[in-house]
Amino acid sequence: METKNIMIVGVGGQGTLLASKLLGRLLLTRNYDIKVSEVHGMSQRGGSVVTYVRYGSKVYSPIIDKGEADFILSFELLEAARAAEWLRPDGILITNTQEINPMPVITGAMTYPENLLEKLKELGLSVDALDALTLAQKAGSSKAVNLVLLGRLSNYFKDFSEDEWMAAIEQGVPEKFLEMNKKAFHLGRTA
Repeated sequence: METKNIMIVGVGGQGTLLASKLLGRLLLTRNYDIKVSEVHGMSQRGGSVVTYVRYGSKVYSPIIDKGEADFILSFELLEAARAAEWLRPDGILITNTQEINPMPVITGAMTYPENLLEKLKELGLSVDALDALTLAQKAGSSKAVNLVLLGRLSNYFKDFSEDEWMAAIEQGVPEKFLEMNKKAFHLGRTA
């Protein structure tokens, strides 16, 4: 099997790392060779976080080059715009429509770019956008955005059943948060 590339981008504290770990657990059930690389900016201060997940018969490097991502899973709209050039021409950008102001916007040095979703679509990208924050809150916590987005991503993984995804979630999420995370996944999958 040829190597597939998934780039997960967001802001520190949004759960991007848990999302990559759950995705890795799922892929391990099929005995894929998997490489995961985490790139932290000022993640603890709300900075960018990028995780690469690569899988296939044999994967030699964890890094995804520009123009090679089959999927970009974005937890925040500006992070989607920053990552767009990593998407393959036939790739899919799944993004939360949430906007989180970076520090230059908070301090007033810059303004948050307007109409980012429309601009991404104007680039000819295949964009699958949803309000993952509202769905996460409906599931019980704004921190469940990561599971909402994984649920949405699951629709593109036709070879994996919902039960397989649930098994990965059960193995990777603490018991006290399990039902909420399962609900968030289901809401993202069916949105």
